[in-house]
Amino acid sequence: MEDKRNKILLCEDDTNLGMVLKNYLELNEYEVILERDGRLGLAAFQREKFDICLLDVMMPNMDGFTLAEEIRDVDPDIPLFFLSAKTMKDDIIQGYKLGADDYITKPFDSEVLLLKIKAILKRNEEENRISDNIEFDLGKFHFNPKLRELKNGDQTQTLSPKENELLKMLSEHKNDLLPRERALKKIWGSDTYFNGRSMDVYIAKLRKYLKDDTNIEIVNIHGNGFRLVAP
Repeated sequence: MEDKRNKILLCEDDTNLGMVLKNYLELNEYEVILERDGRLGLAAFQREKFDICLLDVMMPNMDGFTLAEEIRDVDPDIPLFFLSAKTMKDDIIQGYKLGADDYITKPFDSEVLLLKIKAILKRNEEENRISDNIEFDLGKFHFNPKLRELKNGDQTQTLSPKENELLKMLSEHKNDLLPRERALKKIWGSDTYFNGRSMDVYIAKLRKYLKDDTNIEIVNIHGNGFRLVAP
């Protein structure tokens, strides 16, 4: 089976640099979507799923910093690099405050950029692999997210993909707050009213699955999110 290529969103208004960089990254086995302004970049991000974003700071219609805020609002975890001719300390600080993984000043060496992209994607893959292999003991229950199984003795409940992701996030935040907005954006893609109502239905299902252990409770923290209380 053919390996899945990592997908890059490249937003760069310099036509020549954008095409050179796109071609270089594609030669190195990446799939690249090139957009030439921030508004088109945001539309592409909302339309497709990417593994990393490379954003020019100075773009028409929407600058890179504003685009980064919009992207972070949808996916707070996606790796994000700024590419910029702006070398002032305040600009670099602003980039990192927006959650950038790197701030690369122009002109830059494409090979160095490639190595940085490989490093951050490898780190994320390793973190995801570790996360996928973690199992949880929740009172009487044993939860295996990789198999989507919630076991209580010899009884096994197979969870749907969304039930599984939601219980996994709750378990990762066990006895702590799981922000409602974070769960909605990660699992449903956005925190709209209708997605919120859908998540409430899934919370009710998880409560039903866990009801056999009275020491376990999914508490609604009004206006903020949920807390999985478990020994």
